Formats: sequence, C-alpha cells, structure tokens
Amino acid sequence: MTSSMPYQRIVIIGATSSGKSTLAKFLATKFNLKYIDLDDLFWEPNWKKSELEVFRERVLSATQTESWAIAGNYRVVSDIIWPKAQLIIWLDYSLPRILWQLTRRTLNRWWNKELICGANRESLRMHLQIWSEKSLYHWLFKTYWKKKRHYSQILSKPENQYLQLIHLKSPHEMNEWLKNF
Repeated sequence: MTSSMPYQRIVIIGATSSGKSTLAKFLATKFNLKYIDLDDLFWEPNWKKSELEVFRERVLSATQTESWAIAGNYRVVSDIIWPKAQLIIWLDYSLPRILWQLTRRTLNRWWNKELICGANRESLRMHLQIWSEKSLYHWLFKTYWKKKRHYSQILSKPENQYLQLIHLKSPHEMNEWLKNF
C-alpha cells in the first residue's frame, strides 16, 4: 500500500449529499492538501447567494496554492478550477443512496446545530418542504439526472481529456479506491 497521492489538485463532483465534502476533507488531511468547499465560498449568512464576481474572486484566491482538494460543482467557476485540476473524482451514486445520505446528513446537522456553508444552519422546515426552491430534496430531484448527463458530456470534451477521472458508483467503490493510498 502506497502512502502518497500522485495528484495535487483534485476536484470532487457529484449530486448534493453524495459525500464530496467528506471525501475532499479526508484527502486534504491525509495528503496535506488545502481543503476548499465551494459552498463555503458561495453562501453568505442567512442563505444569501454571493454576487457572481465576489464568488469568482474567492475561488480564484482559494486556488492560488499548489495543492488542493475541492468539493463542489458550480459551473460558473469551472473555467477557473478545471484548467488547474489534475484529477476529477465523480461520486456517481444511486438516487436511493443519495436520498439516504441527504436525510442522515440533514438530521445530523440540524440536531447538532452545525454551522455550514459559512455561517448557516440546516432547517428541517426548509428541507421538508420539497416543493420549495430552498429545499435540498427539491434541489436533488431537480438536478440529479441533469448533472449525470452534464458530467458525462463535459468529461468527454477534448479540452478535458488531460484530466484523470475516477468514476465511483458506490461508497464501496470509493473505499476500495482509497485502499490504494
């Protein structure tokens, strides 16, 4: 078993609640990479969206280091991140698995009053109103299949062929891949 990561700039993509942040934190800690969560850079207090130029500047500043692990999928900053990246890890889990992870994560964050996305907290009322644009369940159902198609298309483009891709379809596959390090 080797103990080094051959990649210094890693982007983890996937549906909401697929485990992007958890994996990015793990890789950052294990391999001494800077951890960057795009949600932390995007969201202002009280779930206010940051202005596009502010968000882009934050991402540009955060990615100036030599090595990082980024959790996130924001298309409006992919032109900043992807040209610098070496590895894309796509957490492409089934919808039932994602629903379970989203429910477990939401309840844990709510119960523990965990600060997330800067200075925000989970709201059960917000998420359980699945018809609301603010609900992560609504967001998941709205984007799950669209993101699968988008990732397949974007990763097959000639300009992205230099990127190494790790396409993981289950937590078991992810754990097996991590055993290599």
